[in-house]
Amino acid sequence: MVPLNEQKPVKKQQLDLRVRSNELLPSGLLHLCLENALGAEMPAMLPGQFVEVAVDKANVLLNRPYSIYNCTSDSLELLVAPLGRASIALQKYIKGEHLRVIAPLGHGFSTEFNTTDKVLLIGGGVGIAPLYYQARTLREKGVNVEVVYGSRTNPDARITDRFKAIAPLHICTDDGSAGFKGLVTQHPVTQACEYNFAQVCGPQKMMESLHKFVSAHNINAEFSLENKMACGLGACLCCVENTTAGNVCVCTSGPVFNYKELTW
Repeated sequence: MVPLNEQKPVKKQQLDLRVRSNELLPSGLLHLCLENALGAEMPAMLPGQFVEVAVDKANVLLNRPYSIYNCTSDSLELLVAPLGRASIALQKYIKGEHLRVIAPLGHGFSTEFNTTDKVLLIGGGVGIAPLYYQARTLREKGVNVEVVYGSRTNPDARITDRFKAIAPLHICTDDGSAGFKGLVTQHPVTQACEYNFAQVCGPQKMMESLHKFVSAHNINAEFSLENKMACGLGACLCCVENTTAGNVCVCTSGPVFNYKELTW
């Protein structure tokens, strides 16, 4: 496995991307698919990295950070919870309109594993977004992957079907409307500890609980933090996190951290 701090940096670019499709899913999540307006290939991006999007229709000064849901040579997909002013305004972009995007940013998940390794991906809410690209990447490398997806209620089939096509998917819901009723930390697959690496993204409380769990069971893990990021370049200091190395900017030192770096 290649440690996070030894990942080769991927050069960021400012891109002129065109909306290929923009759909509001039944759960309220926004699925946005973009393509290069110039017809060129999409730059290489690592699972777990993020992009900054200029949402001009929101009339806001700063770009907005979004996880990479999926990336291919000709498309970039985002899965967004439209809660704030900018993310709500993203719904207004129709097919053919353009968005300015800076990509890729940050450090992603580790992807170099042995085929004998078993990796458990655990996502909560919209934190499932970066885990699809990671699951796809690991499966293409022949790594054994399973996914635990926590949601308040029955999640979108458009999301779950994509995961099921590449890896075993275990759904947890707060209301019991699908899969296991309970938290991702309580799911039998999580509790069984029959995996030697976990990669996690979701709400802070969920990640803190999982951090305690993997620490207690000596399971190596990575966490993708969702601190509020404004500039995405480490200049504004909005996303500072206290780590074993001191205070660092999540946008440049992360967003993915090994569990031993976190002081939760």
